[in-house]
Amino acid sequence: MTTPDLQIEHRGAVAIVRLNRSAKRNALNDALILAIRDAFMNLPEGIGAAVIDGEGEHFCAGLDLSEIKERDAGAGMRHSRMWHAALEQVQFGPVPVVAALHGAVVGGGLELASACHIRVADETTFYALPEGSRGIFVGGGGSVRIPRLIGVARMTDMMLTGRVYNAQDGDRAGFAQYLVPQGTALDKAIELAGRIAQNAPLTNYALMHALPRIAEQPADQGFLTEALMSGIVQSAPEAKERVRAFLEGRAGKVAGG
Repeated sequence: MTTPDLQIEHRGAVAIVRLNRSAKRNALNDALILAIRDAFMNLPEGIGAAVIDGEGEHFCAGLDLSEIKERDAGAGMRHSRMWHAALEQVQFGPVPVVAALHGAVVGGGLELASACHIRVADETTFYALPEGSRGIFVGGGGSVRIPRLIGVARMTDMMLTGRVYNAQDGDRAGFAQYLVPQGTALDKAIELAGRIAQNAPLTNYALMHALPRIAEQPADQGFLTEALMSGIVQSAPEAKERVRAFLEGRAGKVAGG
């Protein structure tokens, strides 16, 4: 599914999906969004995790404003829903996804990052939602996903005032789970993805598909969903073998540090 604007590389069980519009700071146009959708819908067998990266100095500077067209309300709604369907393939696709963030993570770029399961930011990263100052509103799922990372109040502030978070403040606010030195986000993301790819696939599936839904359910429903998923996951042959390996001393124990 490689295109001029989206490069895909396989390193063992890890797929690296790289935005390749560095001259446009990897701004997202419709063709690139659809290429991302297709890439995650068509990952080959044997891929256990993926990394999304941006070529050049920036992860993604948001929507390519040169593509904004005159749309009526219905066309605008359908366009937004197209983005939703594409980013759904990232969040609820076949494998966990790690974002390697650097430079601009702005607007639609932040929406893309928020659809990933783990975010690794380097010290050059900055976050912004300039839609408010441009007379538009987020349309790629940001109003749902971003408040779950940083809260409604912070997102409201960003859109009303144009506030920009640097890497350190963004780390404290919850945009990313890891903050690493400049130029090392991709290496760290690949390291984490490699570790994730070693997990039992059904466990990864439960974490991607069940955990976020359980978090939104009332407690009694969440407990039932958890019990069902727990029973399904531990019944898998791979899970039984991993537990047996631990009990027989063939698997490492958790250690601090």
